[in-house]
Amino acid sequence: MPAFHEFERLFPKEPLLGPSALETHPRILAVLAHPDDESFGMGGTLAFYAWSGAQVFLVCATNGDLGEVAPEFLHGYASVVERRKAELCKAAESLGLAGVYMLGYRDSGMPGSPDNQHPQALAAAPLDEVAARVTQYIRLLRPHVVLTFDPIGGYRHPDHIVAHHATVKAFHAAADSQVYPSDLAPYQPQKLYFHLISRTFLRLGVILMRLFGKDPKRFGRNGDINLAALAKEDFPVHAQISYRLVEKQRKAAALAHASQMSGPGVAGGVFERILRFFGSKDQFMRAYPAPEPGLHESDLLADVRI
Repeated sequence: MPAFHEFERLFPKEPLLGPSALETHPRILAVLAHPDDESFGMGGTLAFYAWSGAQVFLVCATNGDLGEVAPEFLHGYASVVERRKAELCKAAESLGLAGVYMLGYRDSGMPGSPDNQHPQALAAAPLDEVAARVTQYIRLLRPHVVLTFDPIGGYRHPDHIVAHHATVKAFHAAADSQVYPSDLAPYQPQKLYFHLISRTFLRLGVILMRLFGKDPKRFGRNGDINLAALAKEDFPVHAQISYRLVEKQRKAAALAHASQMSGPGVAGGVFERILRFFGSKDQFMRAYPAPEPGLHESDLLADVRI
């Protein structure tokens, strides 16, 4: 398992593994939006498969520019971006990731924010541009399984939604040499999954907020997440992954993002309480191959050919 003691090693231009390793290990690629998405979302699953011997890679689309960081967390750092990349480095080591690749887009902020229109923002980038870049990483890393957000980006974050659409497009484009052509050989991953937020949690959250006199339409640090609307969305759960054996690694990765876990009402503290209540499991919807009725998997690598 590689240790990321040098910052540059976390953001390589080439795989950290040689061709032989890429051919003999199961490989998983997660395409996400911000530093901390890998830990606060599907971190348990990523840690579990890394611990199990798979090579797990991450493409992170933005630098997390707009993450709210208290002044005390910026001591010794030139910027919010530098701090958040350093946290991602530490989290990646805890999860056992084999490589992390940054696309370098600017964080777009929540829906309706002026930052959505910033020329460097992920939300403002042409979808084909983002999909082409993700396609190159699929061809480079040759993952058997690709993971990303659900169609509404978990909680309708613009960057999450772009990452979802770009990943779906790239997943299908990677095998066609005529789409986003490059020097890399075409490659078709075998499976595509979308990570889901537990609908049971969302609905329970709405009930509890109302019981305590809170407005479930104004959830989160800035009150900009409509929990009530999210609870009405419904996606089929095709896979449930237990990460009980690597709970310490997942928790360490979440704690690495200390700057995002401070202050009232932030995701980090709530995140930990949710996990303790619902147990050490992640839920996924399978997008490819098309799931048969009643599908319930306990292993994302089931039926994968190495």
